[in-house]
Amino acid sequence: MMERYSKYKDSGVDWIGEIPEGWKTTAIRHVLQLHSGSALPDDQYDAEGDFPVYGGGAIRGRANQCNVQGQTVIVSRQGATCGTTRFIGGNAWITEHALIAYFLDAMYNKRYFAYVLHAMNLGNLSMTAAQPGISASIVQNQHTPVPNHIEQQAIADYLDEKTAAIDAAVADVERSIELLNEYRQSVISEAVTKGLDPNAPMKDSGIDWIGQIPAHWLMLYPKKLFALRKDRAHADDQQLTASQKYGVISQKHFMELENQRVMSVITGSDILKHVEAGDFVISMRSFQGGLEYSYETGKISSAYVMVYPFTDQTYSEYYRHLFKTLNYIQALQSTSNLVRDGQALRYSNFTQVYLPVPPLNEQQGIAKYLNDYTNSIDSLIAQKQSLIVRLKEYRSSLISECVTGKVKVPGVKED
Repeated sequence: MMERYSKYKDSGVDWIGEIPEGWKTTAIRHVLQLHSGSALPDDQYDAEGDFPVYGGGAIRGRANQCNVQGQTVIVSRQGATCGTTRFIGGNAWITEHALIAYFLDAMYNKRYFAYVLHAMNLGNLSMTAAQPGISASIVQNQHTPVPNHIEQQAIADYLDEKTAAIDAAVADVERSIELLNEYRQSVISEAVTKGLDPNAPMKDSGIDWIGQIPAHWLMLYPKKLFALRKDRAHADDQQLTASQKYGVISQKHFMELENQRVMSVITGSDILKHVEAGDFVISMRSFQGGLEYSYETGKISSAYVMVYPFTDQTYSEYYRHLFKTLNYIQALQSTSNLVRDGQALRYSNFTQVYLPVPPLNEQQGIAKYLNDYTNSIDSLIAQKQSLIVRLKEYRSSLISECVTGKVKVPGVKED
């Protein structure tokens, strides 16, 4: 446990709370002024440029000119990253999507106040609109703790070291998740195209994306396995939501999982479509993430195309895994030169990709094997994702505790 200061006083500022007796508080406008960056014309971007170009989020590109020199701090002023703070270590171009901090005195440590702005959760100050936005004046009217410049330096140095270690740990965990997802994908791809018997005789499928398949498997035209569902929504159908993350589930369940509301469809059933559990939905993102499996029965937007297995030799759970493999998705992409980000695939694209057809009992066995195996991988991934959340929460907590003086960083001496 870190050491605390010997005496505290009330700062009079809710987000700061008590501060060490020797510290003071002041309005941010007395420490720095915030001004918008400047737009950079498209023809001024240069991949080989000397200076990074920052928008509201990460680096947007490079340029051969800069509008800030030396160290500075920027605050994202709009969009999903609104309120995010970034310390800039050298010359750069800052676009109009960020606010630039101009410090009023060289005694103010820019790295310390970058951490202060981070601790303030500036995104909470954004103005409600179609796109969140933050005002420089609102930020400047907030109050900040102000230790002496020696303590500012010590706190900044300590947090640089500790946050770098946390960030490295997060990066390691994120990389392990990437590897697990790659392994998960390889397990699925191997099982749905090669089966579970490593000693089974093989044959050439005649299809590039499949390659070799067990000799007793078939390759069939999709229309021999799946039909196009054209049913209009039933009066008692629940509203469904399609997503690559969850497949097709009820809108209510989706909102619970995502902790957010989505637009409800209030219209006649004549422009909505009926979906049965076990159907597959072709969405506008299917060329990126494959077909979505419907776990529930209900109604969905007419913008989607539904297909369903109509033979007793087609097991949906097997094809649920197949339709999410990278090779299958690439095969879908190859069916049209017109497929671009944001453009929907059509039923005609789906029917062009020949499909492997193992015997029904093998389809069922493969599906059960993959359900069990991927569940164990998904559980491990979830544990790692939870660890990332805890690491990031600890990072934020550590910053807040240090910049408000709740703990005394090593090397600081009280007067």
